[in-house]
Amino acid sequence: MKICVLVKQVPNEDAIIKVSSDGNHVIEDNLTYCTNEPDTYALEEALLIKEQLSDCEVVVCTMGSESTSQILKEALAKGADRAILIDHNSKNIDPLSNAKIIGNILKKENFNLILSGLQSDDSGHSQTGVLLSEILNMTHAALVVGTEIKGDEKIRVKKELESGWFQWSEMELPSSLSIQSGLNKPRYASLKGIMSAKKKPIEKFSADDLEIDIPNDKIEAKKMYVPEKSKQTKYIEGDTESIVGELIKILKEDIKAID
Repeated sequence: MKICVLVKQVPNEDAIIKVSSDGNHVIEDNLTYCTNEPDTYALEEALLIKEQLSDCEVVVCTMGSESTSQILKEALAKGADRAILIDHNSKNIDPLSNAKIIGNILKKENFNLILSGLQSDDSGHSQTGVLLSEILNMTHAALVVGTEIKGDEKIRVKKELESGWFQWSEMELPSSLSIQSGLNKPRYASLKGIMSAKKKPIEKFSADDLEIDIPNDKIEAKKMYVPEKSKQTKYIEGDTESIVGELIKILKEDIKAID
C-alpha cells in the first residue's frame, strides 16, 4: 500500500497579519508559518493505516518554495517515510492548475491512496482532492470521518452528511479522500522521530521536471484588507403596531432573515 498525504504551509493562526498600504499583498516580515491544520488529520490517518498494515509506505507532498520543506520535515519526524517537494511558488494559482501540477508528479508513483485536508486555512477552495481524483482517475469521497481498508482493492469510508447524519460507502482503490478535521488526534513528533527524519529523503521537483506547461496566474487579488468591525443601534419608537411593523420591515429588507 502506497499512501500520499498532501500538506500545505499556511500562516500560523496566532500570527499577526498585516496588509500592505496598497492592499495588494500581505507583509511577510516576521510572519510565522505552520502546517495547514486539516492536513495534520490527513497525515495522522495515513500513519494509523500504516500501523495496521504490514507493508505500507507513507509519502508527504507539498508545493511551494524551498522554505516549505520545514513542514515536510515535521511530517517525516511524525512517521512518514519520505517526502516530495514541488518547487513552484505561485500565490495566485487556481485550484485546477494546482491539481494538474501535483497530479503530473504523483501519477508516476501509482499511489493506492491520496489523503488531503478538506480545505486550506488560507484560500479554502476545498477542490484539490476532488480534482486530483478526476485527473488521476481515482474514486473520491469528501468530508471523510472514518476509514477501513478492505484488502488491496477496496476501502470503506464514513462520510459526514447534514444534520448529524453519516454514511458508510465502499469504494475501489485507488482513491483520493478529503479528510474532515477532528477525524483523529494528530500526534506530536518524538525525539527519536526528529532524529530519524534527518536520514529520510526529500525528493525535489522544479518547473523543468514538469511535463506540462505551468499556466499563468488565473486568479487576481483585487484588494486585501482586514475586516472592519462596525455596529449601529437603531431605536424604534411608537405604539405596538408601528413597532412590530417596522421590525418586520427590517427583518425582511435589511437583515433578510424572513421572506
